[in-house]
Amino acid sequence: MSVPAPARGRRGRRVPEGPRASFRQLLPFLLEHKRTLVVVAVLSILGAGATLVQPLLVGQVITRVQQSVPLGALVWLLVGFVVLSSLISGYQHYLLQRTGTAVVYSSRRRLIARILRLPISEFDARRTGDLVSRVGTDTTLLYAVLTQGLADAVGSALILVGAIIAMAFIDPLLLGLIVVVIGASLATVVVLSTRIRVASAAQQEKVGELSAGVERAVGSIRTIRAAGATSRETAAVTETATEAYDAGVRIAKVSALIVPVAGIALQVSLLVVLGVGGFRVASGAIDVASLVTFVIFLFLLVQPLASAIGAITSVNQALGALGRIQEVLDLPLEDEGDRPGMSAAVPDAAAIAFREVRFRYPDHVVKAREAAAAEARSVLADVHLDSAEPPAETDREVLRGVSFDVPRGSRVALVGPSGAGKSTILSLIERFYDPTEGAILIDGVDARELSRDELRARFGYVEQDAPTLAGTIADNLRLASPAASDADCERVLRAVNLGDVLERNSLGVDAPVGEDGVMLSGGERQRLAIARALLAAPPVLLLDESTSSLDGVNEQRMREAIDAVATDRTLLVIAHRLSTVVDSDLIVVLQDGRVVGQGTHSELVASTPLYRDLAKHQLLV
Repeated sequence: MSVPAPARGRRGRRVPEGPRASFRQLLPFLLEHKRTLVVVAVLSILGAGATLVQPLLVGQVITRVQQSVPLGALVWLLVGFVVLSSLISGYQHYLLQRTGTAVVYSSRRRLIARILRLPISEFDARRTGDLVSRVGTDTTLLYAVLTQGLADAVGSALILVGAIIAMAFIDPLLLGLIVVVIGASLATVVVLSTRIRVASAAQQEKVGELSAGVERAVGSIRTIRAAGATSRETAAVTETATEAYDAGVRIAKVSALIVPVAGIALQVSLLVVLGVGGFRVASGAIDVASLVTFVIFLFLLVQPLASAIGAITSVNQALGALGRIQEVLDLPLEDEGDRPGMSAAVPDAAAIAFREVRFRYPDHVVKAREAAAAEARSVLADVHLDSAEPPAETDREVLRGVSFDVPRGSRVALVGPSGAGKSTILSLIERFYDPTEGAILIDGVDARELSRDELRARFGYVEQDAPTLAGTIADNLRLASPAASDADCERVLRAVNLGDVLERNSLGVDAPVGEDGVMLSGGERQRLAIARALLAAPPVLLLDESTSSLDGVNEQRMREAIDAVATDRTLLVIAHRLSTVVDSDLIVVLQDGRVVGQGTHSELVASTPLYRDLAKHQLLV
C-alpha cells in the first residue's frame, strides 16, 4: 500500500511532511532511564507469568469438578495469582507514568539547552512559535510512547509468546488457524501505521505553524487592530488551525481502520475455535477442559494483540513528533568551533577594525524571510522585517568591501539611508554572523580567533527596538550584570532619567514591567535597554538607534549619561538623526553596503554628497 501524498492547504500550499525519525533515535531518551525500564521488564515477566498460570489453573478446576475431586487450595491459588497480577500491573503502570514524565522533562531540557545556543541564523530563518511548539507540544507525544505504547508492548509480547506456547501444547491445529488470522491482522496494521507517521509529522508541523501564527497575532495586536486587519488575521490563523485539524482527521481515519482489526481478529478467532474446537471435542481429539483453557488463552492472546496495535499507533505518532525534535537537536551550536581561552590584544591597535568585509546572509535565512514576507503581505499591507536588514534577493551582498577603524576611547558613528548595512555591521561585531570575506579585528585580533563569550563580554550592545523581558525592572537590568545591587540598579536608572519609574511604584526596581514591557512607554523601554548596557560597564558600547524613541529632553539627558560613562570607553553608534552624532570623533557614511565617506561632520559636509544631503534635510547645514 502506497504512502499518501501530503495534503495541500486551502490556498494550494503544499503541507510539508516534516522530518522523519526512526525508533533508533528514540533509544537515547529511553536509555537515560534504563534502570527503571529494567525493573519494568522484570515486573512484566512476573506479571505475564502470573497471567499465563491462570488459564491452566482454570483447566485444573474444570477437570477436578468433572472428576468430583475436591478443589482444596486450588481456588485460593487462582485468586492469589489474579491479585498478584493486578498489583504488579498497578506498580508497573506507576513506574511507566513516572518514566514517561521524566522522558518528556529530559527531552524538553535538551531542547531548551539546544535552542538557546543555536546560531542566530536559525532564529532568523525559523518562526519562534514553531520552536516553542516543539518544546511544548511535540515532546508530549513521547509520553504516550511509554505509557500507552512500549510499556504495554513488553508485557504483551511475553503473554503473547507464552499463550502461543501453551496453545501449541493443547492443540497445534487450532493454533495454526489462529496464527493465520492474527498474522493477517498484524500485516494490515504495519502497512497502515506508516500512514500514521506521515500524518502525525504533518500535523505537528501545522501545530508549530499555528503556535507561530498566534504568537505573531498576539504580539502585533495593536497594529492589527489599528490597521483594521483583525478579520483577515483571524482568517489566516484559523486556516492554519484548520490544516492542523485536517491532518488530525487523517490520523483519525487511519486509526479508525486499525482499531477494528483487533476486534475482527478476536471474533474470527473465537468463531474458528468454537466451530473447529467443538468438532474436535465431539470427535474426542481434545476434552472440554482443554477447549475452555484454549479459549481463555485465546482471549489472553488477542488482548496483547490489541496492545501491540496500540503500541504501533502510538510509536508512529511519536516518531512524527520525534523527527521535529531531532531536527533541532541535530542543528549545529553557535559556539561549535570556537577557540577557548583568551587571546592577547595587540598594543595600540584599534578597538574595532573592518578590513574589506563582505557579507551576504545565508540562503536559508533569505528564503525563509522572503516566504514570511509573502505570507504576511497576504494579511497586512505593511510588513516589518527585523533590523538586521536582510537582502531582498539571495545573490545580493549586504556589505561590499567595508573598511574602517574604531580607535580605542573614540566615539564613532555609522550613518546612511535605511538598508545601507549599518545594523548588519553590529551583528558581525557581535558574531551573530561571520563575514563572507575579509576580517574584523577586535583589539588587533581576528574576531574568529576569539570565543563568542570572550568577545561579547567586551561589548555592551543595545539593539534597535531592544526587547524588554517579562519580569521586573531588576530582572532586565541584571541580565548582563547578575551581581548588581539594588543601589547600582537605581543609580543607572536615574542616570538615564528613569527615576520617575522607580517613584511611581512602591516596589522600586522589583516593579513588574509586563509582557514585552507593556507597562512602560516606548521611550522608557529604550532607556531601560541603555541602562542595562551602562550597568554592565563594558569597554565598548554598541548603540543601534538607541535614542530614536526619545523626546528632546530625554535624548539630551541620555547623551549626557552616555558621555559620563564613555570618557574611558569606546562608542560605536548608529544614528539617523545626525544631530546626535555631529560631535563624534569619526563618522562613517554607508550606502548600499559600501563606505562612501569617513571623517568629521565638517569634513563630510565638504567632501561627501550623500552626507551633505542628509545634513541639509535635517537642517544641519
